[in-house]
Amino acid sequence: MTPTESFADVAGGKIHILKAGSGRPLLVLHHEIGNPGWIPFYDDLARDFTVYVPSHPGYGKSERPEWMRSVRDLAIVYNWLLHDLKLDGALGVGLGFGGWIAAEMAMMSHHVFSRMVLVGAMGLQPRSSEIMDQFLIDSITYVRSGFADEHSYAELYTKEPSLDQLEQWEINREMTSRIAYKPYMFDQQMPQLIRGVSTPTLVVCGSKDQIVPMVCAELYREAIAGARLETIAGAGHYVEAEKPAELAKLVRDFAGAH
Repeated sequence: MTPTESFADVAGGKIHILKAGSGRPLLVLHHEIGNPGWIPFYDDLARDFTVYVPSHPGYGKSERPEWMRSVRDLAIVYNWLLHDLKLDGALGVGLGFGGWIAAEMAMMSHHVFSRMVLVGAMGLQPRSSEIMDQFLIDSITYVRSGFADEHSYAELYTKEPSLDQLEQWEINREMTSRIAYKPYMFDQQMPQLIRGVSTPTLVVCGSKDQIVPMVCAELYREAIAGARLETIAGAGHYVEAEKPAELAKLVRDFAGAH
């Protein structure tokens, strides 16, 4: 399925959006390494949903807002985008860093998502261990560490990523440093504020995630009333790339799609 491309003007900047499929609207919020393109996971979901995959402001083809300094700023912009697109009540799927953004959006508005799926979500400080700090290693090592299977990494990015890909990772990394560095990849207010979320939530983690400790998924499950936790065996942090069919089925079943 070939997605359409468009740009939306929000908060003085342009946001790049990929869209395909038909049915109920579903928003995917990508990882901090950026969106790798229209991957099989999106294609699978597009059989039952109209799938929207924006690139975060400052990532990919989206313009960089020089004023943006927090993930909460980013969440406000996305709530604005959904309102402008008349997508309030969409199904939300947040991947890693995108899971943190989705959680922030749900904390701001109880009606922004009809249901929410958080996959390997960042945003909460682990009780033990730490979220892997990408700024202590090079980008290739960091991205590779998110895959349980080296073949899956090579299939998506090739064994030797292109110069354009390396440059994009560095641009994305610089934007991440602006909005999520101190403290790194969590918000100290989240443990209290997340308890106000009433959105039906599915929490998912890969059994071999080396970037976000499994305890973070457990914290989300404990904090959000009625949340359910599912673990996908053999997957690293980038579950959508390694186990697209398994993850899409969880999303579809949770949403009640047939």
